[in-house]
Amino acid sequence: MDVSVTEREVPGVEKVLTEPASTFLIQLHRRFASRVQELLKDRQVLDRRLATGEDLSFFAETRSVREGDWRVAPIPKDLVDRRVEITGPVERKMMINALNSGARAFMADFEDSHSPTWAGTIAGQANLMDAVRRTIAFTSPEGKQYTLNDEIAVLLVRPRGWHLVEEHFIVEGEEVPASLFDFGLYLFHNAKELLANGSGPYFYLPKLEHYREARLWNEIFVFAQDALGLPQGSIRATVLIETITAAFQMEEILYELREHSSGLNCGRWDYLFSFIKRFRHRSECVFPDRAQVTMKVPFMKAYCELLVDTCHRRGAHAMGGMAAQIPIKSNPEASRIATDRVIEDKVREVTMGHDGTWVAHPGQVPVARAVFDEHMHGPNQIGNTNGKPQVTATDLVAIPQGTVTEEGLRTNIRVGLQYLESWLRGNGCVALYHLMEDAATAEICRTQIWQWIRHGAKVQEGRTVTVEWFRQLLAEEIAALGEGQADPGAVEDRFEKSAKLFDRIVTGAFVEFLTLPAYDELEK
Repeated sequence: MDVSVTEREVPGVEKVLTEPASTFLIQLHRRFASRVQELLKDRQVLDRRLATGEDLSFFAETRSVREGDWRVAPIPKDLVDRRVEITGPVERKMMINALNSGARAFMADFEDSHSPTWAGTIAGQANLMDAVRRTIAFTSPEGKQYTLNDEIAVLLVRPRGWHLVEEHFIVEGEEVPASLFDFGLYLFHNAKELLANGSGPYFYLPKLEHYREARLWNEIFVFAQDALGLPQGSIRATVLIETITAAFQMEEILYELREHSSGLNCGRWDYLFSFIKRFRHRSECVFPDRAQVTMKVPFMKAYCELLVDTCHRRGAHAMGGMAAQIPIKSNPEASRIATDRVIEDKVREVTMGHDGTWVAHPGQVPVARAVFDEHMHGPNQIGNTNGKPQVTATDLVAIPQGTVTEEGLRTNIRVGLQYLESWLRGNGCVALYHLMEDAATAEICRTQIWQWIRHGAKVQEGRTVTVEWFRQLLAEEIAALGEGQADPGAVEDRFEKSAKLFDRIVTGAFVEFLTLPAYDELEK
């Protein structure tokens, strides 16, 4: 085999990267890697067109799909009820807690909540193998034992997006697309075991920007099922609608995956990031503080309404978004406020018609479940179709009203800096200020600051956002993190690498994803 694996000697690699599994990855790479690169180039072409003033619209070429009479394949039995799903990284203890959380499903994440160190990625695949076989266990340094309950959540897996590569697995001189690496290993090792146990290989697909990208995934599924001797239709995929371009192609994305589809999800944080990113060059598209862009603003409400209607007319699940709040044991009143916000958000989702929702912490599972149990009288709401909402292209791109504030700027710096520091150390899921932050929210932080600097946005207090002021505030926030510490200089040293990277992606040429330059800096 013309393949090389760098840093092979990490725990679990012999278990995960067997010769047959590697052969399967090589097959996927040879057949599909060039197609991935073509689609990534298409994204850049569209980005340049949007930068010159072109508007997004629904495609005339696919009108027949939107107006056609079709539905996705019947829902697998164990995916019929998805009222609460928990998400989290593929770290061993966190996986056990998520599977035991009482959620209907658990999405094990190689993407936004995963820092893709080689050791962590291989360990994640080994953890999944053990979870599928129900042998996963963990003993804490204090001696506490973690094992699976008799009843656990249905397992779904999110591979990394098309834009990332796995630099440790080289085929014929090329780095394998990370999406193929994550998908291929999980499918190879676990599909037959899952099917034998009455479940199946279920996936979440991130950051799709065009229905042709869904078409490629479908071709990958068909090929992989044939190559591994799996029945066609065994694989099921839920697509996260988390890019502004995909919002105009929901019908087409479902259609391309119709034999393998299990619905769409409102990936709200990446959606905000995508909106800002794709219209970053337009001064009329400057966004206010992130905290002001709630799910109640018109363009977010329109996006959710269109997703629910599209899914239900096609027989698919319409999944709601993430509740990022985490319990605050040290402050009961703050914890109560956080819980009230989760309840308000989940009531909005279930009454809008969503069939399920996401939470980031096991402590919020019963909160979200109680809301859906009260308002959703059945396993889902797919049969509830109230006529197609009149969501227009204008509705989907309506810029939210609000203000830019100094506190909003400082919050973006604070969160973006600390998240990057944690990610570079190998931790992609970080609790900050009572919220579970991942790469998506960090993307919003850095993209907003980039946009504010580029367009000379003025904060409510009157000052213009500039590179110089950003750097002043960055230094102040780093100093604040060291206050009260025994060695403030050590704190500053700890943030040196993340601060330099954050500065580069905020003040320099725009980068498509912060994880691209960050991957080069990762402690792998």
